[in-house]
Amino acid sequence: MNKTLVLTALLLPFPLMAASAFDGTWKIDVSKIHGSGTAEVMTLKDGLYTCNCAPPIHIKADGTDQPVSGRPDMDHMAVKVVSDHVVEQTAKKDGKLIYSRTYTVAPDGKTATFDTTSDRGKHANFHGTLKRVGPGAPGSNALAGSWQIASYQSASENRLTSTYKVDGDTVTMSNKLGESYTAKLGGKPVAVAGDPDHDTVAVKMVGEALQETNYRDGKLTSISKMTVSPDGKQMTTVATFKPTNRGLTLVANKQ
Repeated sequence: MNKTLVLTALLLPFPLMAASAFDGTWKIDVSKIHGSGTAEVMTLKDGLYTCNCAPPIHIKADGTDQPVSGRPDMDHMAVKVVSDHVVEQTAKKDGKLIYSRTYTVAPDGKTATFDTTSDRGKHANFHGTLKRVGPGAPGSNALAGSWQIASYQSASENRLTSTYKVDGDTVTMSNKLGESYTAKLGGKPVAVAGDPDHDTVAVKMVGEALQETNYRDGKLTSISKMTVSPDGKQMTTVATFKPTNRGLTLVANKQ
């Protein structure tokens, strides 16, 4: 047998194997983030605050820590009314701050900005804008009503970058927050390291989209579908959070 032909046959497939379109490091373009799906509905009147969260929150808005049940991410929340158009919100878990947020509603009531500081051992800041899609009840604080995310103006760098690698039927993800997983396409959910919001994830291909299905304590928390542009330079993620059906669309550029 011709050894040259044998060697060529062994080597030829490897350079011809195409890398996955998802392979690489991707950075979210903050200016292209926008919300979709079910609006967030908040009421704030007569010293009470509610939201159509999952599960719903219904507490006093007197600035003191109020118990919140049924939520893995927090056990207390405080809502402080600073003025008719400014409201501060903090959430805690086991006495530790999870996040603080300030809402500032525009004078015309059509938009509101939010400034969030998140701290779960992974400090991050976010600044964005909400658009009003429904009014609050008469006599309510200006924050009351239905809102959707219109845009983000800034976000901490550690929240923007992720790296993916698809090797055959195995998907590996890691990011600057220290979160990571390795999962089989079409396989059972596997553990996610370092993620306070999800503890397992399952991945599969849906047409040309890579889909991540996230769980916490066995309950579905979100579904994300990622598609890469024909030129391979952008990846668009459409995330839907359960059970609220609120969504975010993210566009990331390949680094």
